[in-house]
Amino acid sequence: MSDVKKAVQDFYADDYSWCYGCGRLNEEGLHLRTGWEGENTITIYEPRPEHKAIPGFIYGGLIASLVDCHGTGSASAALHKKNGHELGDGTEPPRFVTASLHVDYLKPTPAGVPLKAIGTPEEIHPKKWKIHTKVYAGDECVVKGEVDAAVMPDTFMKK
Repeated sequence: MSDVKKAVQDFYADDYSWCYGCGRLNEEGLHLRTGWEGENTITIYEPRPEHKAIPGFIYGGLIASLVDCHGTGSASAALHKKNGHELGDGTEPPRFVTASLHVDYLKPTPAGVPLKAIGTPEEIHPKKWKIHTKVYAGDECVVKGEVDAAVMPDTFMKK
């Protein structure tokens, strides 16, 4: 489930679209998609039955993956916007990697409820962004997280 019409991940080059969390070309992946909702970023995901930790509740690692990919996607969308572009304007968004990930689990996350990650991007360096994220299950905030995302170095794709 994703109500995100234009997602930054839709515009990554094929070489950068294999992430388990957000890669559109990874058939087994989660296919997380991050876009804009006003001045904040948004990712919506409905966990599958195999994402349960115990009956009725979602595995924390899945939620960490949501915060992680939402963070790097948000950083990409924010820098793309800062550079004067819109998603889908024909310009490829920059790709980011996770420099740090912090997740605070506030309440158990119920199964059977779509999760909504809302992010607030903050530039902390020309090549590094901090994304403050809240994850909601329904109307209830169940997780707060932060991702420090760094522009992916060119050397990542060299063999």
